Amino acid sequence: MPAFLQPPATPSSPAQLFPIAGSPMIYHHINALAKVQGMKEILLVGFFEKEVFDGFLAQVQMEFNFISIRYLREYQSLGTGGGLYHFRDEILRGNPDRFFVLNADIACSFPLEGMLAFESQKNAVGILMGIKVDRKQVTKYGCIVLNQETAEVLHFVEKPETVLSDVISCGIYLFSKEIFTVMGEAIESARAKALEDGVYDVAPISDSRPSLLSSGTEERIRLEHDVLSSLATRKKLYCYVGVQGRDFWMQLKTGSSTIPANRLYLQHFKVNQPRRLSQLPTPTSTTLQAPGTPASSGVVQPVYIHPSAIVHPSARIGPNVSVGPRCVIGRGVRVKDSIILDNVEIKNDSCILNSILGWDSRIGAWSRVEGAPGESLQLNATYKGMKIPSACILGRSVTVADEVAIRNCIVLPHKELKTSFHNEILM
Repeated sequence: MPAFLQPPATPSSPAQLFPIAGSPMIYHHINALAKVQGMKEILLVGFFEKEVFDGFLAQVQMEFNFISIRYLREYQSLGTGGGLYHFRDEILRGNPDRFFVLNADIACSFPLEGMLAFESQKNAVGILMGIKVDRKQVTKYGCIVLNQETAEVLHFVEKPETVLSDVISCGIYLFSKEIFTVMGEAIESARAKALEDGVYDVAPISDSRPSLLSSGTEERIRLEHDVLSSLATRKKLYCYVGVQGRDFWMQLKTGSSTIPANRLYLQHFKVNQPRRLSQLPTPTSTTLQAPGTPASSGVVQPVYIHPSAIVHPSARIGPNVSVGPRCVIGRGVRVKDSIILDNVEIKNDSCILNSILGWDSRIGAWSRVEGAPGESLQLNATYKGMKIPSACILGRSVTVADEVAIRNCIVLPHKELKTSFHNEILM
């Protein structure tokens, strides 16, 4: 059984390698896929040069040496379905009877074994994972209307104008190889419409052609619009709904969304994989009474701290904090709901809340770096009339002077901040 990891919509930066909960974003996908019984191969697809992923691929291949992990480059955007169809020969190599497709820009508990068990009970070409959300959020995602008894997808609409259901698609799919027949028909239909409209001239689909790509347009289809809706019409699409309280899911579209994603992963590890968390001293009644020990010191789980990081015993870290390699956290520092990337130094008595500190940054003594908690939009910064996520994000090699407060700011790399700033983009 192979698995296919799809790239996010924009190829501007390797966001898939951004560390969340101590590991690159797509490591969590690969770790979940590697646990699936019968998994033989994992294919990553992206727009970047292969060299960008060489180091990461070498590491995961060593860890999961029982599975082949390869990277395939998509040289131009073919849509969420076109890329899948374009690499169908690679996916079908080894003659698998089914395969997973996972979007890369998500954070999830990945109940893949549950999807497999569910699929074995259905006569389906496709199984998609759904999850229930607040009805106010439904119009932002693909909406699924289900038969409550059989879990058959009756209707699938991408970003509907009205609320049809409180179940949305998570961008996680389990397909049989018959899906490529459906996709070929969707491409043929799109080509016929384009020819009718006089958009371009192309040759008809031929099984002897490994790729239909000539101008880059004829193979471009959208999995959600062009394929899943067709499957639902044919009564060959079913939905595995995640279990509330056990499964989680969120989309990663902005830099600030990595902070709640980090929280979700760490909370998940606390219950299901506690060994992945850092086992440092936690405040107790004994330590609170010990002479010379600050009342606020210790670790409040869930927290991930890289083994090479140095944390002063009086610092208080957590909950929901990831600390990267070679970081130095000084005396009396408070860190909560934040991601601290590699080689960051935080000097004594500083406070970091709801923030991302970029690689090689330096935070002075008695300083404060703080973003708005949760997903609040009330304190968003603006730039040219556009809202900016409310978390505080410091780019690479940013220096914050002593006794400075940075609140709800986006700070570009290599900046030195000597005064306080609020709700700004610092270029």
